[in-house]
Amino acid sequence: MKSYLSLIPISARVRRRQNRMTLLCIIFAVFLVTAIFSMAEMGARMEQARLVQKHGGLSLPELFDSAMGQTLLVTAAALCLMILAAGVLMISGSIHSSVAQRTQFFGMMRCIGMSRRQVRRFVRLEALNWCKTAVPIGLALGIVTTWILCAALRFLVGEEFSHIPLFGVSVTGIVSGALVGVVTVLIAAGAPAGRASKVPPAAAVSGGSENGNAMRRPVSSPVIRIETSLGIRHAVSARKNLLLLTGSFALSIVLFLSFSVLVDFVGFLMPQSAAASDIDIASGDGDNSISPQLMETIRNMDGVRQVYGRRSLFDISAKLRGSTAAKGTDAGDTGSSITVDLVSFDDFDLKCLKKDGSLRPGSDLSEVYGNSRYVLATWDKNAAWETGDTIRVGGEALTIAGLLRYDPFSGDGLTNGRLTLITSGETFTRLTGVADYSLLMVQLRGDATEEDVAAIRSAAGSKVIFSDKREQSTAGTYLAFVVCVYGFLSIIALVTMLNIINSISMSVSARIRQYGHMRAAGMDGRQITGMIAAEAFTYAFWGCAAGCALGLPFSRLLYDFLITAHFPYASWTLPVRRLTVIVLFVLLSAALAAFAPAGRIRRMAVTETVNEL
Repeated sequence: MKSYLSLIPISARVRRRQNRMTLLCIIFAVFLVTAIFSMAEMGARMEQARLVQKHGGLSLPELFDSAMGQTLLVTAAALCLMILAAGVLMISGSIHSSVAQRTQFFGMMRCIGMSRRQVRRFVRLEALNWCKTAVPIGLALGIVTTWILCAALRFLVGEEFSHIPLFGVSVTGIVSGALVGVVTVLIAAGAPAGRASKVPPAAAVSGGSENGNAMRRPVSSPVIRIETSLGIRHAVSARKNLLLLTGSFALSIVLFLSFSVLVDFVGFLMPQSAAASDIDIASGDGDNSISPQLMETIRNMDGVRQVYGRRSLFDISAKLRGSTAAKGTDAGDTGSSITVDLVSFDDFDLKCLKKDGSLRPGSDLSEVYGNSRYVLATWDKNAAWETGDTIRVGGEALTIAGLLRYDPFSGDGLTNGRLTLITSGETFTRLTGVADYSLLMVQLRGDATEEDVAAIRSAAGSKVIFSDKREQSTAGTYLAFVVCVYGFLSIIALVTMLNIINSISMSVSARIRQYGHMRAAGMDGRQITGMIAAEAFTYAFWGCAAGCALGLPFSRLLYDFLITAHFPYASWTLPVRRLTVIVLFVLLSAALAAFAPAGRIRRMAVTETVNEL
């Protein structure tokens, strides 16, 4: 052996199994960053090609100078920084556990003359040695994934993705991925290298530093079992390990909440509705002049899945009375005079409001169906009405049974102080005496043909405005973006879970002799399992606390930056469902992390665990 550095490839071969998770973490970080920046560049090239075809020319810098382009770049950079942080914590935790297991090895190296500086250099170069394998694999996966996604968008989704490059290679993506891989490893190896350099030569004889973490006070509790107390003590006594594992849990929550905001962002960019129509038939004079018989005729035609209509009247005099309207007015019980717009929704249209999540909490849609005295109202944060207020229209008092999250009839989603009431068809006819429609909307079946569309056009006649909206559908594009986002989330979740399982397993392995002594003293397999589970769930508890404390404010900040700044009617709400999902995932990870090492210890003989080095 010419140099102590010759031990690095030998150590890599000997500890190949233990290093798998570290390699996977590096591959994961490189892959995600490469894929994100590559897809961003492919999207920019596609948009450039589309605008060049439309306007004659546009450069990439001009494209990214736009407000939306800068927003997307900043968002991509922020997400990549979080991926970098996640990679640092995961890789550092893995190296930290590896160093803890090899205390005797580093003590022996100190005995034969290796200095502290050489130990630090050894650990760092050992970590960089993994990059020779992990970085090329991560880059290759990122490039191939980009090609697959671009092909799927072009051939399966189509629409505006028809110009996206198929086999484009992003230099930005490759350089960013490689840099993230190397920088992540160098940062992650810093603390473990320092710890390894502090291992004394005497550790070669003592067999480890377990005694350094020995408990100076007895563990006892009147309410908690001894094995649970020991597990909690194991978790909190090793502060660096607690910080790293808690950080892994916390960052998985932060990343999940942050990437989830992208799904909301795409939803605002390309709003999807269960009531979206393929064909619109509007009255030619803008009035309610479409006969209900036409609706029945179209309903029975080939290729039609659903047909529904709307009636509308505008600038109707009304009086608003309620707790909000009464403030600051002298109207008394008569209410304040306003003008309202009245729009009728068929039952299918009303059901879609609930299915799309368009109603604010507290809305009671069931009151609106049929011939009733209840209505829905459009809303924004500056609206002067609320659920329960009464509007008197044409001598009848109508009660607001629910509010929409925004105004779907305005260009910016804001009411601008104008109240629009949504009624059922029966209520609208009772109030106004109007039975004809101003708009019919048709949804087609998947097997509808051009002949079916032509037949509908012929039945509608020439006095209406016939609009074929099939080419305007963004459902495929929306689905593609959502699948990509959740695909990244799945990869993050999987790697986080595997890292946590691996880290806790290595933490248990570092204390294997302690567990052997406990078994020799009479602790049974169930107590061993309970102790390891308590340790794992301690990490999970603090990870959930830190993840929620950091993730929720960051999620709101990202929501305001991406969505509220461009869609003023949008407002952030506590993501209860997403929090529930990610907390359950964290608890599942902790349970799985405790199960494997506990089973391994139970299967080992007591003498084997006592003598384990």
